[in-house]
Amino acid sequence: MRFWEPGWLQVGRHNIPIGKDRPRLSILQLSDFHASSVVSLEQIAESVDMGLALKPDIICLTGDFITSKYDAFDAYAAVLKRLADNSPTFACLGNHDGGRWIGRRGYTDTSNIRSVLSKAGIRLLHNESTEIAVKGRSLTMVGVGDLWAEELDADRAFAGVKAKPDSTTVLLSHNPDSKTDVSAYPWQVMLCGHTHGGQLYLPLIGRPFAPVRDKRYVAGLCPWNDRWIHITRGVGNLHGMRFNCPPEVSLITVG
Repeated sequence: MRFWEPGWLQVGRHNIPIGKDRPRLSILQLSDFHASSVVSLEQIAESVDMGLALKPDIICLTGDFITSKYDAFDAYAAVLKRLADNSPTFACLGNHDGGRWIGRRGYTDTSNIRSVLSKAGIRLLHNESTEIAVKGRSLTMVGVGDLWAEELDADRAFAGVKAKPDSTTVLLSHNPDSKTDVSAYPWQVMLCGHTHGGQLYLPLIGRPFAPVRDKRYVAGLCPWNDRWIHITRGVGNLHGMRFNCPPEVSLITVG
């Protein structure tokens, strides 16, 4: 639980059958790095190496870059910069990244992580959207603020975003419970983290410690109301433990 499994990074692969008449795109999703005393920058760098070896077309980071306080932000930015140097890279924030939820245990605002992402050349989508074209395929990338931090503003995030038959909208949202808050908006794929896959998977019991209301959406690729939600198990952890739930580098193929 403590000495082996937390560092046993695996690659998770999933296919989403959307727009089969258009070029296939691969999306690397990394989440929940949780840089801290129990998750080293070396482990985060290893996940970056594994992800880049998959040769993704797009990279998405779905929050919780740190656990609480942290003191190696410049080195952290240098590790993450390798992602943006390789492919268009987008991010959203998580509940541990600063603000109302983490409060005095961490940082009262998200300025440190925003600075890390900016130095790394990563586009933070905080209740905003952008359109890109990759391999001749049109994508709308949307990111929302964190649910627990009470920063999710779907109206603002989706302002001007319209459903288009020739485009796919990918939504970055740290917490999968946010699906109900964004249900009325036009997206086809939502990428989430937050759960760590439950972090501890107990035989005959399941994932009792998953920090979500809806325990159906804790890990993997899940259909939801004719859409798709992918919840990665994440790279890091809390308290230095995992059981039957190894950390994950996720590759999602769309098309």
